[in-house]
Amino acid sequence: MRVTSPEHFKALAHPMRHRLLFALERPATVSRLAAVLRTNKGNVAHHLKVLVDAGFVRPAGTRTVRGGTEQYYARLARALHYTGPAAAENTEVAFQALGAEIAGAAPDPFLVLRHLRLTADQVRDLTATLTALAENTPDAGDDGIRHGLLLGLYRPHDPEAPSD
Repeated sequence: MRVTSPEHFKALAHPMRHRLLFALERPATVSRLAAVLRTNKGNVAHHLKVLVDAGFVRPAGTRTVRGGTEQYYARLARALHYTGPAAAENTEVAFQALGAEIAGAAPDPFLVLRHLRLTADQVRDLTATLTALAENTPDAGDDGIRHGLLLGLYRPHDPEAPSD
């Protein structure tokens, strides 16, 4: 899903909303999301409403539990692509949410940060490889253990570098 409108960027301006999208790899209730994210149900419900109103999440059925009805929610897109003038600010908020998720991860997450000098052809090839890895790695479904996959390629700011 392309994130381009001011309404989209506003909806994603809080790290909890990104964390909710991370947690919604399959439909879940407010209670389940609150337990996974270690926060209260009111907080989850508030941020879910913002995501629903912005079109990132949708109601995905109900279930009767102890005389009450639980609402399930599902995200509408598997991936978000930030574009436009507010992309950098929203990327920063997304990384705050990623930092919280990684900080609470099981022991020994695998993280590598490396800076390389690349040609335009290498950038194109590496981007294609990373995209294929993200899109084509099969999900093990209920037989697997939930993992996060974070891939990226970016050009750090360098005021002395030639512009494109």
